[in-house]
Amino acid sequence: MAKDKTAYVCENCGHESAKWIGKCPSCGQWNTFKEIRVAAASGSMAAKSAAMSVRGRAGGGGGNRPVLLRDISPAEEPRIDMGDAELNRVLGGGLVPGSIVLLGGEPGIGKSTLTLQTLLRLRGHKILYVNGEESARQLKMRAGRIEHQQNDTCHILCETSLENIFESIRELGPDLVVIDSIQTISTEEADSSPGSITQVRECAAALLRFAKTSGVPVILIGHINKDGALAGPKVLEHIVDTVIQFEGDRHHMYRILRSIKNRFGSTSELGIYEMRQDGLRQVANPSELLLNQDHEGLSGIAISSAVEGARPFLVETQALVSTAAYGTPQRTATGFDQRRLNMLLAVLEKRIGFKLAQKDVFLNIAGGLRVTDLATDLSVIAAVLSSNVDTPIEPGWCMAGEVGLSGEVRPVSRVEQRIAEAEKLGFARIIIPRLNAQGLGRGKFKIELVPVRKVEEALRALFG
Repeated sequence: MAKDKTAYVCENCGHESAKWIGKCPSCGQWNTFKEIRVAAASGSMAAKSAAMSVRGRAGGGGGNRPVLLRDISPAEEPRIDMGDAELNRVLGGGLVPGSIVLLGGEPGIGKSTLTLQTLLRLRGHKILYVNGEESARQLKMRAGRIEHQQNDTCHILCETSLENIFESIRELGPDLVVIDSIQTISTEEADSSPGSITQVRECAAALLRFAKTSGVPVILIGHINKDGALAGPKVLEHIVDTVIQFEGDRHHMYRILRSIKNRFGSTSELGIYEMRQDGLRQVANPSELLLNQDHEGLSGIAISSAVEGARPFLVETQALVSTAAYGTPQRTATGFDQRRLNMLLAVLEKRIGFKLAQKDVFLNIAGGLRVTDLATDLSVIAAVLSSNVDTPIEPGWCMAGEVGLSGEVRPVSRVEQRIAEAEKLGFARIIIPRLNAQGLGRGKFKIELVPVRKVEEALRALFG
């Protein structure tokens, strides 16, 4: 009987080495190699046999043969309608048969709730939902809180053994397989604990072979580490077709479904949900919900026309500036990059002349969302200055513009969509960069366009 071997695998990228190395030659990270035991019989025999047993369903016998590029049909891949407009948008129009999708997010953010309510809405598809974290009774209780829970084609399997999962797949013959979560699944061919690098890599590779040979799509739910990245080896993100991440604050009601990688669609789409007691509700028009309409006469509030991916919506930027109670002033940002806030405060002090060195600055993006659009720079500066002088911005103002280190307002992308979104919600005036206004027809929009070149011009238009 052959002996087991010892190998070292990088936790970050999955690079293997016969001995321990301080710095990974593949990704350059230090102290990421962990010792693992490799079984003498390499490869998951159960996964391979399961893939061979369902190969006939895909119509494939031997290996593929090379073909000319001009002979390949350009027809689009058929897609499965998930019954969720937001999820379909992020996936690129639906779920592609034979694809493997990885859904990640923080604990308690709503990954399992989103998956379960989507499966319960699917009609005409035989589904196998494999859960390695909860019992069948717990899933039944969760389904009882979700609307549209009657589905006669959704089968539940509480199992953590990959071999038993493939046995159930052979018996049931599902049209869709969901694994919740990939870190809880283990195979007998890998001699390590569930959730380790070897187990996650072997189980994901076996499920990938099954999806590609059978044409059955597989959805994997994954955990994230303390840095916010998907847990497990980096090869997990490489082998899957689509990586989507569920983001948001557990203490707020809104969630964002964002596409990080998509081989069958664009990564510039996102979906917005509202967490309720009966599950997640799709937010078709996020601008109306993210804006607090009762802020007239309040200082430190500015409205920005932001674009996340390809979707425009208006967000409310709140700022509070007060005298520092301690020796070192505090700089706190929620939903916004704090380093970006420090840079904007330096521009406001150096280029505009407002002294904020001895004052605390607190910034918040209303609704619990995290905005990465640089066009919110102008609203951040306007909100900070409004709170500093305790003067509210007049109702009906909206703005979009990136602020440079010299105090200039730089052009932004998709400016027409930003203007149209502000006009749709009834705003009277919008501040935009002057370079963006050069190619716009003044008679195209009913909203008044206020082009500016520097931050001083924008502040002069807001405060006089």
